[in-house]
Amino acid sequence: MLNISHNKLNESVNIKAYACGKKVFHENHYKYFNRFLIVFAIIGIIVLFLPWTQNITGNGMVTTLKPDQRPQSIQSPIPGRIEKWYVKEGDLVKKGDTILKISEVKSDYFDPDLVMRTGEQIQAKSLSVNSYQEKVSALERNISALKTERKLKLQQAENKLLQAKLKVESDSIDLVAAETMREIAKRQYDRTVTLESEGLKATRDVEDKRLKLRENEAKYISQQNKLLASKNEVINAQVELGRLDASYADKISKAQSDRFTAQSGQFDTEAQVSKLQNAYSNYEIRNKMQFVTAPQSGYINKALLGGIGLTFKEGERLVSIMPNVYDLAVETFVEPIDLPLIHIGEKVRIQFDGWPVIVFSGWPNVSYGTYGGEVVAIETFISDNGKYRILLAPDPEDHEWPEAVRVGSGARTIALLDDVPIWFELWRQLNGFPPNYYKPVMAKSEKK
Repeated sequence: MLNISHNKLNESVNIKAYACGKKVFHENHYKYFNRFLIVFAIIGIIVLFLPWTQNITGNGMVTTLKPDQRPQSIQSPIPGRIEKWYVKEGDLVKKGDTILKISEVKSDYFDPDLVMRTGEQIQAKSLSVNSYQEKVSALERNISALKTERKLKLQQAENKLLQAKLKVESDSIDLVAAETMREIAKRQYDRTVTLESEGLKATRDVEDKRLKLRENEAKYISQQNKLLASKNEVINAQVELGRLDASYADKISKAQSDRFTAQSGQFDTEAQVSKLQNAYSNYEIRNKMQFVTAPQSGYINKALLGGIGLTFKEGERLVSIMPNVYDLAVETFVEPIDLPLIHIGEKVRIQFDGWPVIVFSGWPNVSYGTYGGEVVAIETFISDNGKYRILLAPDPEDHEWPEAVRVGSGARTIALLDDVPIWFELWRQLNGFPPNYYKPVMAKSEKK
């Protein structure tokens, strides 16, 4: 009582006359309270020296151990319009089952016979390639024939040139002989004239010698003309040889040019055929993409786009699917200051949302409702929430996780570290110090 009022109740009413007053207001009531405080203090001091397991708590969610077992959304690589649905939400589909049918929205692919027409274009272009190949072969045969003919014609012209040169040599010899005969005739004429002046020869002899001299001179001039004509024939033969070589070189060059043109057309047509074959394959694959199929077996979670006739872009999500076979795992997050305390293979206790649990974080042996986990992966780069991601798998040495746990449900994790007295843990928490640097026994044995 605060004794504010001047009317004091304890003076007017005798509380000790009641049974409860007799039990409370007696001389030894404070002795029981002191004994309680002493016992509580002793128990508290004993508790301070009990072992306490340091731990790191974190919040996360249930996921899958392998990336291909996680929920995924099915996308269409091409734009289109929804024509028909073959499944509903909650259906179990197998790998390759058709989920929905889409139709084209681009005018380039409206033709239903596009693949067949592209195949016909490929066939026509292939025939064109064959025609170019035959033309190239014909031109190669023509070039070979022209080269053979040029060789024969050049040999013929060279023979004619050789004949002309031999004729020049023959005419040169005849010219020398005619010159010799002319000189002999001139000496005979001179000698006859001298004898005639001395009266030893008649005038008729002089006239005969003069006539013979004129005949030899005429033969000499005629032989000179023949020699010049032979030399002219040599020149003509050389000119003809050059003309034949140039003529056939022009013909062969023209044929080679035609062959190169045909080859260029052949290569260009082959490139068009290759391009059409590529387009043919793309059209075939695109036609198959009009049926959206399940990439793996699982359950249809949600149709992200519904209705009939709804158009969408390429890469847009159409439906989400959850694999029906998966290995559960838990992803949790720890502070950067606690990351050095986490090691691969370390044991972790997990509390799942929706499961009753009694947790004593420092005494895991007396906790109820938690499940064992083991660290299998530690992220080496910080996440968007400023923490590091840790992936946990079920502990094979502990009891199995609940079958009703679903991917995406929440989980709370407790990573168990070193064992310290409770007073040390209280002192650490009051000062804000991190847990003791701890290495598991497995890491120490591997180091040894």
